[in-house]
Amino acid sequence: MNKLIHKNYPGHQRKVVREVTLDMAGSMNLIIKKGFPRAKRITDRFHVQKLAYEAVQGIRIKHRWDTMDIENKVYKQAKQQGIDYVSEVLSNGDTLCQLLARSRHLLFKPEERWTDSQWQRAQVLFELYPDIENAYRLSYQLYKIYNRHLTPDVARTRLAHWFYEKEQSGFSAFTTIRRTFETHHDTIINYFNSRSTNATAESFNAKIKEFHRQFRGVSDVKFFLYRLCKIYA
Repeated sequence: MNKLIHKNYPGHQRKVVREVTLDMAGSMNLIIKKGFPRAKRITDRFHVQKLAYEAVQGIRIKHRWDTMDIENKVYKQAKQQGIDYVSEVLSNGDTLCQLLARSRHLLFKPEERWTDSQWQRAQVLFELYPDIENAYRLSYQLYKIYNRHLTPDVARTRLAHWFYEKEQSGFSAFTTIRRTFETHHDTIINYFNSRSTNATAESFNAKIKEFHRQFRGVSDVKFFLYRLCKIYA
């Protein structure tokens, strides 16, 4: 990749680039650092937030598997005794397994965007599983930090407080975020200078992958690129 950048873009053109928004891949960071030495590297906010969302989902999934194991054992015992087993229906109309499965999407969303049914489901979920609520609140606080127009210094302070609250909560699932922040601290804080993201590039990349999937692979690369230009240019 570095060879392609140096071949297609002369040094004076590469020095004009002032900032690059990217993910947390070590190889990509190294390429940008060497290929665009004057560019400020910015870790995209959505990759940082994704780690928090995945930590919340990890707690939900663990509860779901535990619940399924318990329900399977109860079902097996009932069958041995010749009794019909019927799962308990909660106040919102879900069974416990359905509640944990159907809560996936609402845990990705800020609570102000929940639908009425999601509000009902969240109330039941948080009442039964307070650890999921605490983890969700932590991820929501990180979302609010990123959504406010903060200066880098203020953002650094807010994130430090957020990490303190995370450590007080005792959630091991959030440990990865701490390591990530320590590794990419400067590039994460750089976001608060210009609030640049690579959301457009990520969206276009998703379109390319879907286009590639429809053809079940590509045998003629030049024609594939030609079709991409005709459709998306």
